[in-house]
Amino acid sequence: MTLIPVSAPARMEGRIALVTGAAGGIGRATVLALAEAGATVIATDIAETADFGTDRVQYRRYDVTSREETDALVAAVLEAHGRIDALVLCAGTISHRPLAESTDDEWRSILDVNLMGVVNPVRAIFPVMEGQGFGKMVALGSIAAKIGGVASGPSYVAAKSAVHGLMKWVAKAGAPKGVYASIIAPGPVETPMWETVTQRAAPSANGNVPLGRFGQPEDIAQAILFLCSPASNWITGTVLDVNGGMLMD
Repeated sequence: MTLIPVSAPARMEGRIALVTGAAGGIGRATVLALAEAGATVIATDIAETADFGTDRVQYRRYDVTSREETDALVAAVLEAHGRIDALVLCAGTISHRPLAESTDDEWRSILDVNLMGVVNPVRAIFPVMEGQGFGKMVALGSIAAKIGGVASGPSYVAAKSAVHGLMKWVAKAGAPKGVYASIIAPGPVETPMWETVTQRAAPSANGNVPLGRFGQPEDIAQAILFLCSPASNWITGTVLDVNGGMLMD
């Protein structure tokens, strides 16, 4: 069994981090937070190009729903850097359609991006991290998976619930080899994807968001940095709620 190091400050010098969904609000903030902490970051997204304004970030176009592209990406990162120390899974899409109105195409699309978009990179990188005796994976789950939805539809809730379960499996299986896996469960965050959700209910200190505002991408990114860094060396398999107090678990 790998000897787990004692927790240390949240710095990432010398670490190689791979981030999916990097062009989105939370993904972009996460890339910048990891780079600021000293990591070399491979930022990936379906967008053709993205600029992060720092030479610590290398951008690659990548479709998380493709196993072939996943294998090619992992091979390229290993060839260039020799290791992958952190995997952050931010790629996602949302649906608000009620169950009776949902379609097979919608379910396939939501599950492909939100679930298989986690399964594909985790399946490819888990043995890499086991082999090197270390690695931290953090997936974006959702408060919706814990309470049955906020304003999202059932396909989104189902996909995120599966992500929560998958990452707990990875945490248990990976712990003896020094592989960590955890979940961030955000409440509504002011990003383009969540705009339709945040428009439905204004936050209030005495109501749905006790801390009185919706989340910003940086709120989530700093929590992700914590779970990727040595500051969380005795934490795995957790679901970290970052939601302004909407759920007090």
